[in-house]
Amino acid sequence: MKTAGLDIGTTGCKCTVFDEQGRNLGKAYRDYPVRRRVGGHEIDLSTVMDSVYAVIREMTAQYPDIGGVGVTSFGETFVMTDELGTPLHTAMLYTDPRGAEECAALVDRLGAETIARITGLAPHEMYSIAKIMWIRRHQPEVYRAARHIFLIGDYVIWHLTGEARIDYSLATRSMAFDIGKLAWSDAILDAAEVDASLLSPVVPTGTVAGCVSRAAAEKTGLRADCRIVMISHDQVAAAVGAGAFDGETAVDGAGTVECLTPIYDRLPDIDVMRRGYFSVVPYVIPGKYVAYAFSYTGGALIQWCVNTLAGAEQEQARREGVSIHTWLEQHYEGQGPTGLLVLPHFAGAATPYMDTGSRGAILGLSVGTTLPEIYRACMEGVAYEMRLNYDALADSGIHFTRLHATGGGARSGVWTQMKADMLNLPIVSLKTSDAGTVGSAMLTGVATGVFRDLAEAARIMVHPGETFEPDPVRHEQYMQVYERYRKVYQSVRPLV
Repeated sequence: MKTAGLDIGTTGCKCTVFDEQGRNLGKAYRDYPVRRRVGGHEIDLSTVMDSVYAVIREMTAQYPDIGGVGVTSFGETFVMTDELGTPLHTAMLYTDPRGAEECAALVDRLGAETIARITGLAPHEMYSIAKIMWIRRHQPEVYRAARHIFLIGDYVIWHLTGEARIDYSLATRSMAFDIGKLAWSDAILDAAEVDASLLSPVVPTGTVAGCVSRAAAEKTGLRADCRIVMISHDQVAAAVGAGAFDGETAVDGAGTVECLTPIYDRLPDIDVMRRGYFSVVPYVIPGKYVAYAFSYTGGALIQWCVNTLAGAEQEQARREGVSIHTWLEQHYEGQGPTGLLVLPHFAGAATPYMDTGSRGAILGLSVGTTLPEIYRACMEGVAYEMRLNYDALADSGIHFTRLHATGGGARSGVWTQMKADMLNLPIVSLKTSDAGTVGSAMLTGVATGVFRDLAEAARIMVHPGETFEPDPVRHEQYMQVYERYRKVYQSVRPLV
C-alpha cells in the first residue's frame, strides 16, 4: 500500500507519494493566485480545492493503490462556509491587516497574559479569531449564514471525507484553542462572541478523519477505502519529517518563510514566549511542545532579489547551464560577511517583533556594490534575523545542540554553512529537503498501519545528508556585523 502526503501551502499545493519502504515515488504540484493589496491579503479557497483535486488525480493516475493521504497545511487562514462547505467569502491570509481592532478588544476583555496562558500565543491580529471577529462585525450577513468555520487543513479534510476534523497544532493557530485542556477555549470564544459549534472537533495530530467520500473519489481517482488523515500545521509536519523528537534537535525550515522550530520536553515559560511573540504548540508526542521563531521572508526575499534585480544574470546563468542561485553564489568574490545590512522585513516583521508595518531595508550600498553581494547580503539578513530569534529564545528553556535543515533553502550549501557559522551550531542538511510531506507520510503510515510507530517511520524515511560544522573564525566575523544588525530595526522603523 502506498501513502501520500498532501501539503497545502500559501501559494501552491503538492502531493507526494511514498511506497512501503518510504521511497519517494513522485509528486505533483499546482500553484494558485494570492491577491495582495493595501487593505487586504486574500486567497480563493475554491481555487485551492481545484488544485488539491488536480494534484491527487495526477498521482492516482500513476499509483492507483494509494491507501492513505495525510493532509497538512499552512495556518491562521480560515473560511466560513454554508452547510455544503461552499465558501461564503474570500479567505484572509495571516498577513492581512484586518482584525487589529478586534484583537485589541479581545485583549481589553481578557488581558494579554490570560490569552497567552490559555492559547500559548501572544495576542496578534494574524490569528484566526481576530479576523473571525472582524467578519462578524463588518460582514454580519456572512457570519449569520455560516454553518462551518474551517481553517485550511480541516476545510480540505471536509471536502475529501465529509467529516470535520482539526488537529491540536492547526487549531492552535486560531488563538482560540486551550493548549492545557487540548480543547476549544470557552473563555476565548465567549469573549469573541463566536459560536463554538461552528468549529471542527479537535483530534490528536495524525488522526484518521475518515475514508474518502464518493464525490471526492470521483474527482481524485482515490479508492473508496482510502483513508484521509488529519495531520497538522505544516511546521509540525516538517519537524516530524526532519526527525526532531526531543529538545536536543531543532529544525531550520528554509522555505518561503524562514522558521526555526525548537522542541521542548516540557511546557516552556509562557511569559518569556509571550514577550517574543513565540507560539507554544502541542507536539505529536504527548507532553512535548514546539515553538515557532520565524521571518515572513526567507526564501521569498531571495526570490525577490532574483526576480527584481537579476534579469541579465538569469540569461547568463541559462547560457552557462546553471541555476541563477548557483550563478550568484559562485560570483560572490568575498570570503566572509558582505558588510551590507539587509533588514528582511519585506512583508513585515515576524518574531520577535510581530510588526506588520515594518519594511525591508538594504544598508551600506555603494557604486561598487555588485548583485552577487546584494544576493549574499539577503541571505545574511535572513540568517541574522534567525540569530536574533535564537537569542530571544535563550531564556525559554531551549537546549538544542544541532539543527536539521529542511525546505528549498537547505539545498544551498552556501546558505546552510552561513547559518551554521552564525548560530555556531552544526546543521544537518537532510537528503529529503521537503520535510513537510515526509512528516505527513510518516504520520499517515503510522495511522494506517504501514509503520508500527514514529520511531520506525523515522528510521525508514529520515535520511541525514551533509553536516555543516560552524567555523569559529567566521562566527566571530559574523558576530561583529551582527552587533550592528541588532540596531537596524530600531533605527529604520521610525522612518517607515
